[in-house]
Amino acid sequence: MKKIGFLSFGHWNPSPHSGTRSASDALLQSIDLAVAVEEVGADGAYFRVHHFARQLGSPFPLLAAVGARTRRIEIGTAVIDMRYENPLYMAEDAGAADLIAGGRLQLGISRGSPEQVIDGYQHFGYVPAEGQTDADMARGHAEVFLEVLKGEGFAPPNPHPMFPNPPGLLRLEPFSAGLRERIWWGAASTPTAKWAAGMGMNLQSSTLVFDETGKPFHVQQAEQIRAYKAAWTEAGHTRTPRISVSRSIFPLVNDMDRVYFGQGASEDHFGYIEPEKRAAFGRTYADEPDKLIEQLRGDEGIAEADTLLLTVPNQLGVAYNAHVVESVVKLIAPALGWR
Repeated sequence: MKKIGFLSFGHWNPSPHSGTRSASDALLQSIDLAVAVEEVGADGAYFRVHHFARQLGSPFPLLAAVGARTRRIEIGTAVIDMRYENPLYMAEDAGAADLIAGGRLQLGISRGSPEQVIDGYQHFGYVPAEGQTDADMARGHAEVFLEVLKGEGFAPPNPHPMFPNPPGLLRLEPFSAGLRERIWWGAASTPTAKWAAGMGMNLQSSTLVFDETGKPFHVQQAEQIRAYKAAWTEAGHTRTPRISVSRSIFPLVNDMDRVYFGQGASEDHFGYIEPEKRAAFGRTYADEPDKLIEQLRGDEGIAEADTLLLTVPNQLGVAYNAHVVESVVKLIAPALGWR
């Protein structure tokens, strides 16, 4: 069995050819899509966070709204760039959104991906300390975030407060029990995946990994996941970790599917997302359902994960993307033992 959700970047463009022409469209359609996939039996609604871009930028109002409109599905991010985050303020926002959703938040965080602007986090007031990289700063923010999510008091109370305090040191409020175990780290390399395991975070792996062996994408991804699982066991954690992978999967079941993706299948390819960082990019799966089932049966990365996130072309509209998710849930998943 696997949990199946969607992952949306929330792109918007004022072009008349786009079904998502404004930031308002992107946000409201994201909520509507979450409601729609819950109705067709999917398990999650996840959103990518990018700054300085015509995409989804501030996740917590959206997550809270989705939480208020849905009842069952998991609600998450993949991922929040921790270079930009005040971890204490983020913990308050996350606690509030999780309480609104009834404990369904699944927060993916990471160092982030290449940006739209140069060192954008500096405009948010964050600069790496001397001798540190931006990745070091992101991990430092993450460590503080994880610590305060434990709900332990750390701030000395004012002896003359405006309102009565509980006894002892004060923690951040609102506190949502269990959220600490629902934090994920987006890793593109084996060392980062092992670090995430040591920190007790779940693992998110996307449609690219850093090329470490030259093997096919899904094989390298599976190897990273296995290394993560081994590191988790070595760290002595008592719970079972969650692991998600992302894929672009489009069953061709009607004429519209064939128009959009009839020529959309692709193979793995290699390229550079940053200087000196060669990456393996996963293929797009687009085919008739019976053929897709056989192709996906051989995907080692999916086999190692408990959660599959379907990347959706959000500018094609809510109805079409709900159809794509429903096709995977009802036509593909049962044949592969995911349902």
